[in-house]
Amino acid sequence: MNKSLRILFVASELTPLMSTGGLAEVAAALPPALQHAGHDVRIALPCYRQIPQEARGVVITACEASADGYARRGALRRTVVPDTSIPLYLVEHEDFFGRDGAYGSGSYEYTDNGERFSFFCRALLDALEKIDWQPDIIHCNDWQTAALPIFLKTQLQARPFWQRTACLLTIHNLAFQGRFNPVHMPGTGLDMALFHSGLLEYEGDVNLLKGAIILSDQINTVSPRYAQEIQTLEYGAGLHEILASRHDDLHGILNGVDYSVWHPSRDPLIAAPYTQDNPEGKKLCKQALQDTFLLPRSNVPLFGIVSRLHWQKGIDLIVDALEQLVQQDLQIAILGSGDGALEARINDAVRRHPDKIAVFLGFDASRAHAIQAGSDFLLMPSRYEPCGLSQLYALAYGTIPIVRRTGGLADTVNPWRPGMPDTGEATGISFVPLTPQALYRSVKKALVLYQDGASLRQMRQRAMAMDYSWERSCKDYISLYRRCLEKKQYS
Repeated sequence: MNKSLRILFVASELTPLMSTGGLAEVAAALPPALQHAGHDVRIALPCYRQIPQEARGVVITACEASADGYARRGALRRTVVPDTSIPLYLVEHEDFFGRDGAYGSGSYEYTDNGERFSFFCRALLDALEKIDWQPDIIHCNDWQTAALPIFLKTQLQARPFWQRTACLLTIHNLAFQGRFNPVHMPGTGLDMALFHSGLLEYEGDVNLLKGAIILSDQINTVSPRYAQEIQTLEYGAGLHEILASRHDDLHGILNGVDYSVWHPSRDPLIAAPYTQDNPEGKKLCKQALQDTFLLPRSNVPLFGIVSRLHWQKGIDLIVDALEQLVQQDLQIAILGSGDGALEARINDAVRRHPDKIAVFLGFDASRAHAIQAGSDFLLMPSRYEPCGLSQLYALAYGTIPIVRRTGGLADTVNPWRPGMPDTGEATGISFVPLTPQALYRSVKKALVLYQDGASLRQMRQRAMAMDYSWERSCKDYISLYRRCLEKKQYS
């Protein structure tokens, strides 16, 4: 029988304490699944100013990290993740983390982020030694935790305390790499020789993620397709050759869905519950959504969008296709915020077509759930998508996703091919060309499907039957943790 593992899950975000995106949801969902599987899992997070005092627990040790010739001192707090029994370590440093926002304020990104998160990593390692808790696995997430394997492999490799600890690096989005000017390198506590040797150098900048890719025991992304894509020039963001060189150690594991939060049978934020076998409540959810967004006609297909309004998400394709789309008998409900130019174009389209397009600029959880439950289709034409969560939520709610066939969207949505024999597998509609015309053609397919009530019902039932639970993904992570330990043992 495999022994229980001691796992430290290290992240820069954690719902509900600090969240800017999907990483925070993963950090809140995967560790409980690991704990349920019998492992000793703990989470580490910077002690941001936004974390309420009552959620910070108590200081259990001082900690420090040397940089620029002196020791920066902080503290390690211990508490528990809200509404769980999972231990949470908070690394406290007022100058670094007592600020607005995790990475910046407004549109301004902090210029010392490399120093801030390097301190977080090195001080955390110092604190773990002081409290004498030795993890088998340190699970690192994105560039903010990339300094962990770098410190372990270049400064602490001779210490007996760390001899049996292995590192897994999860890349949630390769676009964010922790790049900064080398003038900030001394402030990280990392040896400048690591930059000059090329380990941390990329196009004249320091690149922390590059170093972590090279030094981690194993690497994964959040879908199998994205793990393949990032080894190519098109998707590799400059690191494709390094990633390809670690092909045997690079894996793809899909993110999961927290079905206690995202399931139409028990969702308190939607107008009526419904299930795969009793779907009548979805009609009430559609009516409620149309009332909320002031869309007048209930007998036409309703397309939902829940997204950052950003280039990566392909929202410009939707905006460019809007004039064609509104010529069809349909309605569109949009929830999101982001690029100001895209917001302005969407608002202009709403003014010209108020009976067909409605938008709420910003994020609102109730509206997000309402769109997933009340829409007939969900539009998600991403340029790239490491995993994607919205399409997984849509499947659970029987809302047919229309996606671009990339990354996790390709792994999770089985495409419908009208005119071809029904193989009993289709759960959505997908397209490949990155053009408004390709998106428009996919919407036209959806309109055909909508008119075929029997086929639409069958596809909804198949979609709702899909299992993308964290329990499923958890098993893959446990296997990968053991692979990390095997590599550590024989390296």
